[in-house]
Amino acid sequence: MNALSPRLRLAVVLLAVLLLGGGSLGYVLRARDHAEPRQAAADASFTLAGPRLYYRDAGTGRVAYREPAPAAVPVVGGPSCERFHAAGDTALCLQQLPGLPARADAVVLDRRLRETQRITLPGIPNRARVSASGRMLSWTMFATGDSYATSAFSTRTSILDLNTGYLIKSMEQIPLTLDGARYHAPDVNFWGVTFAKDDNRFYATVATKGRTYLVQGDLAAWSATALRENVECPSLSPDNTRIAFKKRVTEGADAPWRLYVLDLRTMTEHPLAEPHSVDDQAAWLDDGTIAYALPAPDGHGTDVWSVPADGTGAPSLTVPGASSPVEVG
Repeated sequence: MNALSPRLRLAVVLLAVLLLGGGSLGYVLRARDHAEPRQAAADASFTLAGPRLYYRDAGTGRVAYREPAPAAVPVVGGPSCERFHAAGDTALCLQQLPGLPARADAVVLDRRLRETQRITLPGIPNRARVSASGRMLSWTMFATGDSYATSAFSTRTSILDLNTGYLIKSMEQIPLTLDGARYHAPDVNFWGVTFAKDDNRFYATVATKGRTYLVQGDLAAWSATALRENVECPSLSPDNTRIAFKKRVTEGADAPWRLYVLDLRTMTEHPLAEPHSVDDQAAWLDDGTIAYALPAPDGHGTDVWSVPADGTGAPSLTVPGASSPVEVG
């Protein structure tokens, strides 16, 4: 048999490369499709209605709810979310995307839990809040690291105004007043926003130089002022008079926090009856009850607990295998 000409040999090589490349591409696409499960949307009958306690079900990763009756059976049928919050006619669902670098979608939902907007962001979902009216949304993503218990983390907190469509991608540029003076530092991190009834005033945590502060912000004036040190993940009460927060009580990453409530009128604080370290942005179920997530005893997932806001009583297990609790009226 005659040897192949150089031109023919080149054509054979190119054909082999194309065939192999096509097969490899097909394998990659099939593997990616297999590795990326589709995020479940809400069932048609699953809507925001009250009074109900909504939460993320750990077993399915989907939003569920429970009616207030003691013997009520939980209903699972909401969207898949890592973090969830809702108020008014609006819900916010944070969905982690597969692959590297870490990315997530902030998904805005209406009262029927149908998607109205989706924003893709870098990072790992961490905190989510909707204002009482449903107009203002905020979320926090971990940019690096995965725990507030260490200093090796960075956050990015965004705010979205649904009335105007204006998105603040990162709060780090907001003018910050600390100890009575304008403060500048490259290590400033904001997280854990909670909104007042007027949709303008907000509270959040700011961290810098190894310290954390409660800040009060004014969106219209685009300013933030530090009010108090050692306040993390604030949550404003429905009557807007108190803030539930986690306070660092020990150094290091082993059980560093306890839940406290701060009276904004007197600026006095008191501990809650929960004895365990709580790494969560607590939620007010009403003006007298606070809910939060704790690691489950078996080490898998979290359970939702609740405790009286006045510091009395004892913690009670509210929903096993759950997180992101929010009471919808």
